[in-house]
Amino acid sequence: MPRVLIADSLSPAAVAIFKERGVDADVKTGLSKDELLKIIGDYDGLAVRSATKADKDVLAAAKKMKVIGRAGIGVDNVDIPAATAAGIVVMNTPFGNSITTAEHAIAMMFALARQLPAADASTQAGKWEKNRFMGVELYGKTLGLIGAGNIGGIVADRANGLKMHVIAYDPFLSPERAVEIGVEKVELDELLKRADFITLHTPLTEKTKNILSAANLKKTKKGVLIVNCARGGLVDEVALRKLLDEGHVGGAAFDVFVQEPAKENPLFGAPNFIATPHLGASTNEAQENVALQVAEQMSDYLLTGAVTNALNSPSVTAEEAPRLKPFVALAEKLGALAGQMVDYGIKGIDIAYEGQVANLNTKPMTAAALAGIMRPMLAEVNMVSAPAIAKERGISVSESKQEDSPIYESLMRIVIETEKGRRGFAGSVLAGAPRIVEVKGMDLDAPFSPRMLYVNNADKPGFIGALGNLLADAGVNIATFNLGRVTVGQDAIAMVGVDQDASQELLGKIQALPHVKEARLLRF
Repeated sequence: MPRVLIADSLSPAAVAIFKERGVDADVKTGLSKDELLKIIGDYDGLAVRSATKADKDVLAAAKKMKVIGRAGIGVDNVDIPAATAAGIVVMNTPFGNSITTAEHAIAMMFALARQLPAADASTQAGKWEKNRFMGVELYGKTLGLIGAGNIGGIVADRANGLKMHVIAYDPFLSPERAVEIGVEKVELDELLKRADFITLHTPLTEKTKNILSAANLKKTKKGVLIVNCARGGLVDEVALRKLLDEGHVGGAAFDVFVQEPAKENPLFGAPNFIATPHLGASTNEAQENVALQVAEQMSDYLLTGAVTNALNSPSVTAEEAPRLKPFVALAEKLGALAGQMVDYGIKGIDIAYEGQVANLNTKPMTAAALAGIMRPMLAEVNMVSAPAIAKERGISVSESKQEDSPIYESLMRIVIETEKGRRGFAGSVLAGAPRIVEVKGMDLDAPFSPRMLYVNNADKPGFIGALGNLLADAGVNIATFNLGRVTVGQDAIAMVGVDQDASQELLGKIQALPHVKEARLLRF
């Protein structure tokens, strides 16, 4: 009988699900790291919320571990790369607390608009300062959503019911989906200029970190009210404090902070600032939902091998796994390439399979490709949730299959349609390893590296030497170097595997080289 350790508090109903399904579940909460290390080797599964840390040490001691289930969305407390290396599937429950989190954001908007916490404290202190607390109505105001996915869409629905005008910035939101959820799709600068209220509903990624930076906060309307119930780090806290003190920002309400637990914070004590201790998912209903879901998912995997909502493994049957594994890896990496190369709103994604791969089960590959495409903006997307998220955002996804491939035994091609045009990328599996074989219609043969430089340039003498000198001067070592071009003297690309990160300063120098059109650092 499989054994699962429930290391954080789950509802009794979740414990019952494990036992009813034939899984031996031990509830041991509040363990120290040393205590956890002593017993973790006895278990096939680990169920957690956010308190227990499944770090490298814990995973190294978990010799029998097959699955870790997180009752909730964020998996910051689980070392996913280490789990993947150890062959441990990591699952979460991405949709169980969406309504609760959306309602908390709405509650924060009301509290800000009417200064409820300060008014409550004043009144209970016997002051009766009726003239001090002059609020604003939500009716008729413009709400700016940064992120219009599952939670953002629920907030938009509630805000429309309050007769607010909702505008949204989300690169993955199609115009059709915007109409469906009742929002006006805008670019970020326009949202900052127009919004009376701003709420954030996006994960924390490299692209979204400090999306409300000091510069962007200064672009907002005077008196804007800002709500963050998503992730700490989306807003520059020091810059926001300055603008609150100066009165440019009329108020802010945060449920999340850069450092948590937030015992101290630059925002504490600021005028019209409201703080709650990460309560977004804290309702009885939400806690019950995610606990039941994680128990069902973990039981299914341990007993039947079915994979649901895994962040590091696609849904694949035991029979299909050996044949699909290299193509799923190619799909995710090729998708990651496409996702990092597209800066505009995505309208459609077409994935074509040519040759032998067209005869396989392509659904896991398509899901892996979608996850790779969307992960630069949606860190918590996984191979199971990616198709649903694409549909939710109104992105059309199409597959095509062709049994013949002119050059390769198997070829996979991803074409992304954006508001600015189309970009295509192709890859193949050679000697069991994924390779990039086409970018922008130019043929090449490049392996994927953890860090890669992409440079698009005019094919002129001296470029390779100049690029090599810049990398050498910056102490960046070249691991692989692959070139493609249209024809002599025309459009060309370089895909360069590097051993160190290229700084923004270095990318700027590369961009400034003669004939260079575009330079990017890619991560895989």
